[in-house]
Amino acid sequence: MARTPLLAGNWKMHGTVAATRKLIAELRKAVDGVSGRDVAVAPPFSALPAAAEALAGSSIILAAQNVHGEPKGAFTGEISAEMLVEVGCRAAIIGHSERRQLFGETDAGVNQRTKAALAAGLLPIVCVGETLAEREADETLAFVKRQVEGALLHFDAAAIRRVCIAYEPVWAIGTGRTATPAQAEEVHAAIRAVVASCADRPTADSVRILYGGSVKPDNVDDLMREPDIDGALVGGASLDAASFARIVEFRS
Repeated sequence: MARTPLLAGNWKMHGTVAATRKLIAELRKAVDGVSGRDVAVAPPFSALPAAAEALAGSSIILAAQNVHGEPKGAFTGEISAEMLVEVGCRAAIIGHSERRQLFGETDAGVNQRTKAALAAGLLPIVCVGETLAEREADETLAFVKRQVEGALLHFDAAAIRRVCIAYEPVWAIGTGRTATPAQAEEVHAAIRAVVASCADRPTADSVRILYGGSVKPDNVDDLMREPDIDGALVGGASLDAASFARIVEFRS
């Protein structure tokens, strides 16, 4: 089954409103209207309204870096799916390893946030991935399996088909280290098998699975040649328009 590649830039805690406008203007010149693939950017919350304005009329998808599982309430510092939709978001990153490691997010919380995103019509980009210790202990596949199953718990096939999964080995994020294409493909294929067990094979074959872990212009082509890698969740390289444009224009 053909899956449209998705190249998503996670800007993390980088970018003032002015910097966001500038980067989006540069990106629009470079990749607006690109065919055969989807492109998304996830600026900081404070820059989302400006980003939505700068992206007006663009094919680039506006994403948020997180979303809360409840529609409203006494949750200081959080943001709801409805609020994100209101400012123009069409996707949300959920369960990024930095959220899990630094802020204590759990598989159960990821599940709740994913449900909230789907209910609001957002595309959830659900992140999973192992630490270096887990990889060295040969626990990668078992660990990632638990994360995927936790994220998709109680979802039917129709809901699962609306989810995007991003495999991001924690040991390769921001370190300059990258899983080899073969290492990444092994985990991506395993994730697809887990999705099939949660739903069915046609559903699994329709779900996009992105790779995230120090994706750069010089490694994206090899990664994207793997059959189960359907795009990339890009960190630092997405903050440079030329670098991100080259990633979007991967050659497989």
